[in-house]
Amino acid sequence: MSIGERIKQARHMRGLNQRELAKGAGVSAQAISKYERDLDVPGSGVLIRLSKALGIGIEFFVRPKRVTKITPIYREHCSLPRKAETAILAKILDWLEKYLEIEGILSTDKDEFRFKYPEGFPCKISSMAEVEQAAVDLRRAWDLGLDSIENLIGLLEDKGIKVGFIETDNDFNACTFNAENDGKIVVIITGDNMPGDRQRFSLARELGHLMLEPSGNLDPEKAAYRFAGAFLVPEAIAQFELRDKRQTLGDYELHILKDKYGLSMQAWIYRARDLGILPEERATAIFKKFRSMGWHLNEPGESLPSERPMRFDRLVMGALAEGIISEKRATELLGKPLQQFFSEAAEEHGGWLAAVCN
Repeated sequence: MSIGERIKQARHMRGLNQRELAKGAGVSAQAISKYERDLDVPGSGVLIRLSKALGIGIEFFVRPKRVTKITPIYREHCSLPRKAETAILAKILDWLEKYLEIEGILSTDKDEFRFKYPEGFPCKISSMAEVEQAAVDLRRAWDLGLDSIENLIGLLEDKGIKVGFIETDNDFNACTFNAENDGKIVVIITGDNMPGDRQRFSLARELGHLMLEPSGNLDPEKAAYRFAGAFLVPEAIAQFELRDKRQTLGDYELHILKDKYGLSMQAWIYRARDLGILPEERATAIFKKFRSMGWHLNEPGESLPSERPMRFDRLVMGALAEGIISEKRATELLGKPLQQFFSEAAEEHGGWLAAVCN
């Protein structure tokens, strides 16, 4: 990737237009345009000013290109403004290139860390009954049994799916991407600061888009939503917890189930309705009560903590501990000073980490 392409990527990451970047770097907008089109090459002094204006290290401009293309697998629900989508894609590209870099440092086998579809997937489906079965089949293929999935992000990372967070002010839940370098790389990106139950459902929905090939008149988004509920709470578990037929569901009962399975109270109501456990009119009545109480926006009780991707950080920290990379390189990969990284990690995991890291 040329220096001009890197300048354009960094500008998109910061959500700036050419005129705004030019003002921050003390050059003309015409100069920025020429740099980005590779009609001119900025000198070292200009590169330093660009790096300061963009808030990135100067090494960013000369980083080797590791990803040739990145596209959403299912675009309809990624309905963001063009500028916001461009910024998100640029951020994902930056994060993914760093991810591939640390993997390349630790292994020369490019297939070692790749996602591999289990046998029979992606599977063709034409009905919601087949969606339910696909969720059970995937659990069986991954040896998950029927119990609750304690850490969904950890599971996805263990299967070779690269999971990342993107900081955005927009209404962005999650989206799955295919990235290409020497083969396809599966990436799921979620927004930050999302309640745990909403995050888990969004991730499971994206897994549905990855694993299902809807045919006929089956709506892909509705199939993915159904898959998410069925993957997090299989039909047999829903029937075990709720029994075969119900006329209503209690608020505290739903709260306990949310805590146990990481599925929201409202998603449990949908699940009971979809499986015929709860009549349509009774589900509608409960949803009406939720709306009147404001629970459709903020469910009662404490929110479930969100899960966080850990694999990338673990790879960087492992390479640093082994002396494979320097502290400077670790800082570049993490995108923040090590002291800041450890401080944030200590806040998240407990004070003992600060003592260990210091």
